[in-house]
Amino acid sequence: MSASNAADAAKTDDLADDWDAQSDDDDEAPAPAPVTANATSTQAKAGAQKDEEDDDDEADSEGTSSDDEDGEDTDARVLNSYRKLLSRRVDLVGDYAGDELFIIEGDSLLLRCFSDRKLDFSPGFQMLHATYNVEHLLHNLVTRKCNFHIVFFDCNRDLCVPPTAKEEDVAKFHFARAALIRHLSISLPKSHPEVMVKNFDSYASEAFNTYLTKTGPYFLMMHDGAYPIEQRGTESELPSAEAAPTSQRVALRRMILQFIARKYNIALMNGLEWRDTKVMTIVLEARHRANAVGTSALTVPTVPKAESQDASDDMSKVGDVELSARELLAVLAVSRIMRSPPADIDAAVLAKLCCLYLLHVALLSDMPLASRRVASNPGLDGAQQILRSAASMSAAVLTGTQGFGKMERSNDIADSVDGRLYLHLTKHAVSPSSKAQSVLDELLSAVEQLSSAHLVLEKSSSVGKSGMNGHNAPKQRNADDMAVLPFSNSVFDKHLEPVRLHIDDTVAGQQTAQNHRIFQELTHWHNAKKPIIKKGPPTKADEKQAFWVAKREQLFMAEMRTYAASLTNAVGKSLEPEVIIVGGGKAGSKSTSAITSPADSDVSDSGTSTTNAKGGVGKKGSGSNKNVKQNQAKQAMLANIKTEQAKKEGSAADKIVKAWQVVCKALDLEKETRLKFRKAKDYVTNLQATWQDVLEAEVRLYMLNCVLQYWIDAVRRKEHSRRVEVTALIWNLAESVMKSKGLTKAVAISVELTVKTLDLPAAAKAPSDPLSDRKLAFTFALPAKLVDSLAIGMPSKDFQLTYCGPYMERSFDSKPDSRVAFQPDGWQRKVLDGIDKDQSVFVVAPTSAGKTFISFYAMRKVLEADDDGVLVYVAPTKALVNQIAAEIQARYTKNFKYGGKSVWAIHTRDYRINNPTGCQVLVTVPHVLQIMLLAPSNANGWASRVRRIIFDEVHSIGQAEDGVVWEQLLLMSPCPIIALSATVGNPGDFGGWLTDTQKAIGIDLITVQHPHRYSDLRKYYYVPPKQFVFDGIPDRTTFGVLGLEGLTGFNNVHPVGALVDRSRGVPADLGLEPRDCFELWKAMNKLQTADYAVPAELNPAKALPTVCRKIDILNWEKELKALLKSWLAAEDSPYEQLVNELEESFRLDDREAKQTTQALSDSNASTVDITDPADLHKTTLPMLCRLHAHDALPAILFNYDRHQCEKICQVVLQQLQDAELSQRKSGPKWEKTLERWEEWKKVQLKNAKTKASGKKGKLQDEDQGSKLDQQRDTADAISSPWDTFSPEAPIDGFHFADYTRVQLSELQIYIKQLGKRNIIQWLIDALQRGVGVHHAGMNRKYRQVVEILFRKGFLRVIIATGTLALGINMPCKTVVFSGDSVFLTALNYRQCAGRAGRRGFDLLGNVVFQGVSREKVCRLISSRLPDLSGHFPITTTLVLRLFTLLHESKNSKYAVGAINALLAQPRLYMGGPSFKDQTMHHLRFSIEYLRRQHLLAPNGAPLNFAGLVSHLYFTENSSFAFHALLKEGYFHDLCGEMKNKEKDTVETLMLVMSHLFNRIFCRQADVEYREKMVKPSSSIVFLPPLPKRASEILRQHNQQTLAVYRTYVETFVDQHVKHDDRKLPLTGMNAGADVRGDNTSIDGLPAVKTRSPFVALSGAGDDFDTVHDLCATTRDGVFLEEAVIPHVSVYPDEMELPLNAWLLDFFKHGDVMTIEKANGIRRSDIWFLLNDFSLVLATIITSLLNFMKLREGTDLDMLDVMGDLDAHDEAEDNEVAASEDNESTITAPSVADSVMSVVQRPAKPVVTTKKAKKLDSWEDAAEQEEDASRREDRRAANAAKLQAEVSETLQTAGGSGEDLKDVLKAFQKLHTEFNVKFRAMWA
Repeated sequence: MSASNAADAAKTDDLADDWDAQSDDDDEAPAPAPVTANATSTQAKAGAQKDEEDDDDEADSEGTSSDDEDGEDTDARVLNSYRKLLSRRVDLVGDYAGDELFIIEGDSLLLRCFSDRKLDFSPGFQMLHATYNVEHLLHNLVTRKCNFHIVFFDCNRDLCVPPTAKEEDVAKFHFARAALIRHLSISLPKSHPEVMVKNFDSYASEAFNTYLTKTGPYFLMMHDGAYPIEQRGTESELPSAEAAPTSQRVALRRMILQFIARKYNIALMNGLEWRDTKVMTIVLEARHRANAVGTSALTVPTVPKAESQDASDDMSKVGDVELSARELLAVLAVSRIMRSPPADIDAAVLAKLCCLYLLHVALLSDMPLASRRVASNPGLDGAQQILRSAASMSAAVLTGTQGFGKMERSNDIADSVDGRLYLHLTKHAVSPSSKAQSVLDELLSAVEQLSSAHLVLEKSSSVGKSGMNGHNAPKQRNADDMAVLPFSNSVFDKHLEPVRLHIDDTVAGQQTAQNHRIFQELTHWHNAKKPIIKKGPPTKADEKQAFWVAKREQLFMAEMRTYAASLTNAVGKSLEPEVIIVGGGKAGSKSTSAITSPADSDVSDSGTSTTNAKGGVGKKGSGSNKNVKQNQAKQAMLANIKTEQAKKEGSAADKIVKAWQVVCKALDLEKETRLKFRKAKDYVTNLQATWQDVLEAEVRLYMLNCVLQYWIDAVRRKEHSRRVEVTALIWNLAESVMKSKGLTKAVAISVELTVKTLDLPAAAKAPSDPLSDRKLAFTFALPAKLVDSLAIGMPSKDFQLTYCGPYMERSFDSKPDSRVAFQPDGWQRKVLDGIDKDQSVFVVAPTSAGKTFISFYAMRKVLEADDDGVLVYVAPTKALVNQIAAEIQARYTKNFKYGGKSVWAIHTRDYRINNPTGCQVLVTVPHVLQIMLLAPSNANGWASRVRRIIFDEVHSIGQAEDGVVWEQLLLMSPCPIIALSATVGNPGDFGGWLTDTQKAIGIDLITVQHPHRYSDLRKYYYVPPKQFVFDGIPDRTTFGVLGLEGLTGFNNVHPVGALVDRSRGVPADLGLEPRDCFELWKAMNKLQTADYAVPAELNPAKALPTVCRKIDILNWEKELKALLKSWLAAEDSPYEQLVNELEESFRLDDREAKQTTQALSDSNASTVDITDPADLHKTTLPMLCRLHAHDALPAILFNYDRHQCEKICQVVLQQLQDAELSQRKSGPKWEKTLERWEEWKKVQLKNAKTKASGKKGKLQDEDQGSKLDQQRDTADAISSPWDTFSPEAPIDGFHFADYTRVQLSELQIYIKQLGKRNIIQWLIDALQRGVGVHHAGMNRKYRQVVEILFRKGFLRVIIATGTLALGINMPCKTVVFSGDSVFLTALNYRQCAGRAGRRGFDLLGNVVFQGVSREKVCRLISSRLPDLSGHFPITTTLVLRLFTLLHESKNSKYAVGAINALLAQPRLYMGGPSFKDQTMHHLRFSIEYLRRQHLLAPNGAPLNFAGLVSHLYFTENSSFAFHALLKEGYFHDLCGEMKNKEKDTVETLMLVMSHLFNRIFCRQADVEYREKMVKPSSSIVFLPPLPKRASEILRQHNQQTLAVYRTYVETFVDQHVKHDDRKLPLTGMNAGADVRGDNTSIDGLPAVKTRSPFVALSGAGDDFDTVHDLCATTRDGVFLEEAVIPHVSVYPDEMELPLNAWLLDFFKHGDVMTIEKANGIRRSDIWFLLNDFSLVLATIITSLLNFMKLREGTDLDMLDVMGDLDAHDEAEDNEVAASEDNESTITAPSVADSVMSVVQRPAKPVVTTKKAKKLDSWEDAAEQEEDASRREDRRAANAAKLQAEVSETLQTAGGSGEDLKDVLKAFQKLHTEFNVKFRAMWA
């Protein structure tokens, strides 16, 4: 995943495009299901018409599929329908399910585990190994915090049998199935009670449907019956797809389709992969596919009749004997065999075999697991038959004996049979121990009792010794085989001291011939001199380039100023920059001077003592009297000053009041109450401080008066019952008036009259000081005439709880604090204290709680401290980066002593403003900060100046792709941190881990949690009308209403009404607003019973004070929730009735018959039928019209499909344009308007010509009127409405834009800027109608304009993906979840919903669900936030980069500190165990790997291609596979053919790169449809195998890696693991006997040391096939994470999933539509996926250029490397900057511009070097200057030496030096050809 897109993709703000369902004929290419985690996108290029046609085709194909397929049989229809399902590869926990409950289909689980090629079920029967496989998989899910149940269906009994199984062995699988069901059912309730095991007849049974309804699973996990053509390793193969049994595939896929039809998504069991703490798998999506399958394909198979035997009678006969479940089952099976003996086995042989079977059962509890490893053995004749008969009998008993599973016996049934041991006993004599003999005797006696068969064990001729014999001891490897290469580094040695290893410098073996040749060449390049760059005067070309660079800088700064100007503070004012002075600020200072004015200062001097300066006392009668006179004179002077000042203030106040009177008259002319109120609100918001002191209270009273008039009119019209909510606003305004400045008697009397007349709760009291008196500047509405009572007519408490919740006072222990300009709550003061103490702070508080100020306070502290300190702000997305930088620009400015410095800078890979190392606040993304912290050139300068790092949206650590970078940064931070998030599911665990990491570097961390939002959220479910008639957007008809109550189609969702699933409980963060609490109390009060009574103390009359505050409601809510939880926990409580009562509105399905927006007599509006309520295209405009009429805009519509976002916008735009054209812009009236406009234009043109000609002479009278006429004409022209008329412009009523918020001239500038960037015209048209789109694939400038216009209030609707969910300052009244998605998760729901009701803008936020099922709504509301889990952070690439930092910075203090901090962590693995020993051991073998790959020297110095591998860090582990091919000379040999076979060479190179980078997997099932996919298209779809030599090199590399990490496991086990591995991983049940006992021994295979002894039961030893084999089967007690082992599985023999050939196909034909159709790559993903690969190529080329010293470069140059899409965007910016006119600068130059500069990417390498020197020039510390001087001297000496030694070598033609040049040329050619096709996409 590329760094440039990592942050955006990590948010996964994009979901599947709806690619077309394919018809059944072969004319179209059906798409495979591609699965990739790094899904990204860009704006769609295809037109809307084509998209709609595609969708229509899809609908048609689905709707007629049953007709087309009548000739096909049911099986074929099932398989064909399955092929069409959409799928996506996701992190099951982090990206998708969180802690949601899902169901694992039991037989799918068993099928995966039984298909393990190492599991021996023939000839052996290793049931314990099978049990281990099942428990190991489930354990992996449990440790990753998955929440699941396991469900078995009797109808699926045969589906657990792998296709490789022999028919005669099926009974073994049936027995294993029955035994495992019983084992899990009995053991899991003890070890993991949350994991339930259920069994049903079929998935169509009523019992199962009831279970589904009760538990409400999120999805199901199933197997689809597909198998890899070749499984991992090469020892065995499964049959091809065509040869695999169709019946099993059909049955499994029929079941999948059944659940898809029921709208459940399906996660595939095959394809499951463990990656760190992530669970990666393929999810088949149910949306859009629920009706895609004919019902005939979904017939449920009948439940097969399983053989069963009731053994209850036999069990009662042996009831007195103490037998375990395993022993009892063996007795029952053998007795049945003896009673009905097989005819083809001799009686004596049968008796012997049965006796040996019982002996083997007795030995299972007597032998340690390690001793049971024996070789495969067919056994005596008849032994296999006995084994199968016993399995069949046992399965029948378990199935038919109901009481068997309930018996109180030891649960050892999971280890019932060890087939290998039994078969071994039939061939090898053994002497059982006394314990085993005793058990055997009991078994023989019980068999005799049941079958009358007297069985006797023949005595062994050879007597074995008790305990372990020599044959069973683990096989010891030679010490030399476990040796490692020498390594010693002063910094690492102290951490690695506990790791004791045998050292041998020959262990790596001999180099290959190719390897030797390559390293000879590397010596050549290492000795090469750097290019000589001659310095001279600047050329004209240089001057021209500098000119355009300056133009680009102006463009960026103009954009940033405009962006900053759109940001506002909490009360809606524009932010004003404050000049920061070093040492002179207020940050960190709690005390302020008591002196508030110069006059006060003078007064204080008057109290001076009469003691003189020398300590003497003044002379009596002279000095004393003189002082008194002086003081009297001074007091008189001060009194005169105060009098004059009061006169001046009075005069100024009079002027202010007169000005207000004029404003009042102007406001009174406005007829519409809403506009009058808004203008008054804007007026008071923008009042200066001196004016506020005089007017604030009266202006707010004017606002109250506006609302009061509205209420009086409503009462007169008898509409008061519908408008009563507006009185809550009146009450709120009355409160605010009484707390305002400038309160007068008249104002206070008016408020008191209002409260009394309306019978409102008491408002705040007036201050005790006497109030001034002044007549109001307007006529107050009370007392009102001609109206009945204005009182609200409700009890005070009811009124407050029902309507006043959003207006309640909501501070939490607020107190004044001089450090900030507001009164912070207690939790906010705690944060401030932590920052002042230089502590680290972790803050968890919901959106709108008030976290924003924290970051800016920390910035201010750094800025005020000095000019050198740096604060780094890390944001997950570039959108948030831009916003934060703009806020800093708007808040702070500073004058610096030296040039080249700035307050702030932006630094992302593709966008940079200001010097990142010359600023004090750096705003960046995680990847870039990591590069800067690990850059050796920064180690002695910039990195050591970092004072604090802020990690915003820190929950991004949980992402599958980028999370590890966040985790590494948190571990390596060299300074205090601030971690901010609103959505951490386990803040205690995460805070504890952060505390440990910070303590390791000597920093204290405080965790601050605040659970309450500032503004409440109210949820609604949208039910669209059946028909919609649009004849213009309706007028806004409501005023003073916050929610959407009473709005047709918007059904309120009470949070408790959504808690339909009792098993989910009540989420900890479930918020209830006061109205919700009141409704809950009323419902509980109504439904209470004698056993479940509602305490009287919860009655609001008792529980709440007279005037309620938010804190009072929260306390009441806590008590109500406690009672609710007690009802929920009790089965007989009235909880179900309570939920039904509260969900009544939510469940209403009644749809409005017809929604008409306006009743126009001349309307040509057409009627739109809405048949599907989930049709987003047809329902969005009706919904927006309703929201607009209710004044509930602006709104953000969230849809996680980028293409769908654009399409919704396009459809709404088209609907508005079509309606406008048909209703207004057509007909005689419109034609007459156009005629008048043309006439006006002619007059204007004529006047202009006349005016021009009049300059030269006297005009004729007929052409020129009098001067008065001229003035009149001019005035008419200026004020003419035609000035702003445009036939193309939207007409009012057909746009949502608010044109009062933006001047037309400003809007035209934005449109012009977008036009220069080739933005599609319909997007610009949509902006002019108030609708925008926002996602990461849109043009950067377009996104910026959308954000600016939305904040200004011009744009009223935005359709967005998750890009606006993370911290973006985009306040809106309403958030709409527009359509469902697999990525609409608990986390994303909270993030997106948090955009509504932002603090300071809206008192209440509306959340609307549109096109989302009610079940999903309930799930989202009742969901819990997922717990954050981490990754193993010490990756091999990070180790290499740390050594580079250390070596190239000459062991700098910063580098040493960073490494020590990282390696000193007690708990590196967030969410993982604390294992320091394992971590250090793992680190040592990562070093060993790097040593063997010739990337590290014995002292830790980077070698050879270390730089290239480091630069490709974002592709790990692909970078190591690439290095293996480069190191072994594969690329040298391949590229050496460039001159002769250029085309073939480049194509082969592309094939190899497609195997290594940007891999996308297909489903296993896709291979089955190879012909249908490939044949109709130009794509090959499935990636061909690697060239033979490349494949051999990579396999060899993987084997070398395997050898290294196998040694890691062995040495760690030797040194640290002392316990036996005999516990099953999930249930913890012990298997086998303790080694220390007196055990029976047999002549078996050596015991295993590194492999799990459970797996070894099937014969596997300590030799491993692949890295996957090692990681999957290593014994307990060893940490081994496959994802961090540097290897890439070779396709196809080491992989299970086929690779998609999308990259190779694109390179060959460049057809994006084919890539979408045939390869199945979603349209929204293609652009950025290609850009990622372009970045890989650019990185390789730049690294090779630097390595070969063909250009001057530093480690930071890699930040300038971009993918071609990013390069295109930058080139576009340059082009726009070059053509930008002065008028494009919307805002005037800022004061801060003098200290800002945009860093231009260097056109020549020398520019970078110069700037690097200049950046540090302002650091004037003597030591650093001296160090720099020494470094320069050394560099000069080295350069001279190298030039003298190797000048001849550089000029040599041919030789080894040319091979690497060939590689470079080939990659440059590949890059060029790739980019030609890539650029064609946006040509």
